[in-house]
Amino acid sequence: MQRNDDDAWRAIIDNYGDRAELEIDEAAPEATAAPEPTPREQPSWDDEYPDSDWDTDSFVPPEPPPLPTTTTDRLIAWLGVFGAPAILLVCMAFGLAIPSLVAYLLVASFVGGFLYLVIKMNREPRDPDDNGAVL
Repeated sequence: MQRNDDDAWRAIIDNYGDRAELEIDEAAPEATAAPEPTPREQPSWDDEYPDSDWDTDSFVPPEPPPLPTTTTDRLIAWLGVFGAPAILLVCMAFGLAIPSLVAYLLVASFVGGFLYLVIKMNREPRDPDDNGAVL
């Protein structure tokens, strides 16, 4: 067996790059074509679920809960964090000159609002099994 493998590899190496000439075996039967598959009819939705009445479905979802509200002090802090930079950006974009005192107050409201929100953050650790989903 080893001898035949070595001869086969040697023939491959000797003829590397040449076009292979295949010997056709006359005794081998010709390949027959497979029969073409017949298409099946696709069942319709009504065939699968004959008892269902999809057009008159009477499910009405419950009303969503009201949006959460925040306290006035936190609202003022959020306005300082987002409002002050927005005012400064608009003034810079349109070339409006604002007094230095107003600019300092806007910067102070941003820093003060940010610090207030950081101080009021919840310090207790979260439950490790809580993924945040509420059912």
